Order: sequence, then structure tokens, then C-alpha cells
Amino acid sequence: MGEEASHNLWLAASVVLGSLLLSAFFAGAETAFTAASRARMLALEKSGDARAIIVNRLLGTRERFIGAMLIGYNIVAIGASSLTTSVLIGLVGKEGVLYATVIMSLLVIIFAEVMPKTIAINSPDRVSLFIARPVAWTVALFGPVTIIIEGIVRLMLKPFGIDIGRHEAILSATEEIRGQLDLLHKEGGVVKEERDMLGGLLDLNDLSVSEIMVHRTSMQGIDASLPGGEIVREVLASPYTRLPLWRDDPDNIVGVLHAKDLLRAIEANGSETRIDVEAVAIPPWFVPDTTSLRDQLKAFLSKKQHFALVVDEYGDLMGLVTLEDILEEIVGEIADEHDVLVQGVRPQPDGSVQVDGSVPIRDLNRVMDWELPDAEATTVAGLVIHEAQTIPDQGQVFNFHDFRFEVLRRARNRITSLRISPAETRGREPPAA
Repeated sequence: MGEEASHNLWLAASVVLGSLLLSAFFAGAETAFTAASRARMLALEKSGDARAIIVNRLLGTRERFIGAMLIGYNIVAIGASSLTTSVLIGLVGKEGVLYATVIMSLLVIIFAEVMPKTIAINSPDRVSLFIARPVAWTVALFGPVTIIIEGIVRLMLKPFGIDIGRHEAILSATEEIRGQLDLLHKEGGVVKEERDMLGGLLDLNDLSVSEIMVHRTSMQGIDASLPGGEIVREVLASPYTRLPLWRDDPDNIVGVLHAKDLLRAIEANGSETRIDVEAVAIPPWFVPDTTSLRDQLKAFLSKKQHFALVVDEYGDLMGLVTLEDILEEIVGEIADEHDVLVQGVRPQPDGSVQVDGSVPIRDLNRVMDWELPDAEATTVAGLVIHEAQTIPDQGQVFNFHDFRFEVLRRARNRITSLRISPAETRGREPPAA
């Protein structure tokens, strides 16, 4: 009897050990495949990795894969527990049930759950590739059973309006990519400049030309009625190579004058006084203010032009937009040797920032790595006016969006300068000055 008991004990120990290994395999596979990077697996598949092809195929039938792993896990776990219980009951009597429960619970939790899942979650791609073929065999083995179980589950969930065959993404693809960028930046995998560049590229379809244009009050144009010599001097004094040409009224744009075309005309005529600037200028190109930056970028590339005038729904001039303005939304500020670079953002020693009212909120967020909202206003001054619901006076102070805004200067109905600093009191209502 002693030899038989010893033999049974060793047999049970061997079966339990094998069951724990299989349970660890099923649990680790489920975790690894669930956490594996689809983008990396797709890249490996394109490079010809056969294991990545298997992983992508299994992830394409996620419900069947998970069902197979759960079936395999439960079969070996329940079988091992039953065998251990029967052996211990034969050895020590009824107390064997208690011993088997304690022993198997500890073994399963440590060696079949926590340990394999910890390994899998730390290297999901590597583990998925390593076990791809055994998992594929297991899914093929339990395939008929999982199909039957899937059908039963679908029928049981259908009365509750749950369709497990329909995958509705909560976030759009763009939002998911932006979330991944923010996460990688937080973890140190992507530097701020790269995050801003990729984020700017994703924002092109969400932004309109009216949000990045140079407002007509800030446009630098040339009066077509000026003498030729005066026009040449204004072109040379300007940091821009393309300038809107107007007649009678600054909003009446009759053309766009390119500095190189003007030089060619001077050389052809031999004198700057005999130049017809309207004949030299190219016809103005007007675009609606609601045009997305992505569409405008495509239009710039297809028309091979760099300059467009923005009009509202009534045809009134609002401003101008250039190809460089759109590229700056992606790569940041572009400056050359002739640019007059005025950021309008001046950090102060006390931690605050002095900002011109005309500075776009997006530019301020990029420079300071802030998250001020830009949905209701384009400029910093517009944000303050929108939140205050009035045009503030000089010296007024407001607290909103966890920042303190102090109006430093106001010219007529325009806020020209502000001081912004993180608010000391979070969530406080904007106080009157």
C-alpha cells in the first residue's frame, strides 16, 4: 500500500506539474497576444516574418483565439485540481480536500497566473512571436468547440442588444495615434519636438485656414497707384517675397506681386519708373475661410502656388495664408536670414510669460507645452475675451483653465499684451479686478 501511495503521489505531482506548465502557456499566450503591438506585427509581416503572419491571423479572429485559450486553461486547471484532490483524499482522508484547495490555489495563482502574465506583459511582442505556432495549433485543435461556444454566447447576448461581431471604436484612428504619441512622450520614447511635429500633421484636417491666417489688419500690402520707385523700395524693405497689391482700398486686392517678377520687369524695361505693376502681378487666389489645412495644402501643391487670400462667406477679405504657414503647423517656426522673427512670447524670471494678444493659442501651447483650449478662440486675446464675456480693461486679472491672465495693455477694443502664469488657486472663479 505504501508503494502504491508513493506511486500515486508521484503520478499526481507529474500531472500537476504538466498542468501548471500548460496553464501558464495558455494564460501567458492570452496576455501576450492581447498586448502585442499590431503595428509592429504588421511591419514584421511585411518584412516576411512567418511568425508575425500567424500572430496577425490569430488576432484577426480574437474571439476564437481567446475562447481556445480559456478552454485549454480551464481543462488543465480543473483536471489538475480534481486529480490532486482525489490523491490527497486517498492519502490523508477527508482533510485532503482542504489541502488540495490550498496547495492548488497557491500553485495556480503563482505559477499559472501571475508569473506567466508578468513575463508576457513585459515582452508581449517577443513572447507572441515565440509561441505563435503552438498557439495556432491549439486554436486549430479547439476550433470546433470554440465555434459552438461562440454561437451559444451570441444567442445569449442577442436579447440584450449586444452584438459581439460588431467592433465600434470609441476613438478615431487619428485620436488613437495622438494618444499613442502623448503616451510615448510621457514615457520618454518621443521628444517634444517630434510629438509636436507628428501632432501638427494629424491636426491638418481639423484646422481651417482662418485659424492660422495672417489677419487683414496685420497684412503688409502695396498700393498699386504708387510710383514705380516707391513700390520697389517697399518690396526691398519687406521681409516677404510675395505681397498683396491693392488699389483704392486695402481690402480691394488686385494681384499678388512677387519680388522676382518685379526684378525681371525692371531688367526688361530698363527703368523702374515705366513698370506696370498690375501687369507684373499674378491674379489673386481667393479661398474660403472654412477650407481645412489639409485641403489647402493639397491645393497649394496642385496649383504650384504658395499664396492665397482668405475670404468669408460674404466674399469679404479676412486675411492671407501661405504654404509656409501650413508647413509651420507641422515643423514649427521656419525662419530665414530675411525674416523678422517676432515670437510675441517672452518668459519672465518669475515663471510668468508676457504674451502679445495676437499670438495664436496653438503657438503658445507649443512654446510653453501648455494645453490652453483653442476651440472657441484662435488668439490669446480672443480666449480672454471669450472667457470674460467682455473686453477687459487694462490691469484686470482673470483665473481660468488653471492659469492667471493679467491684461497689461489695451488699445481701443484690442488686448495687445498680457501676462500669463499658472494659477495658484486651482478652479477658482475669475475675480473682478
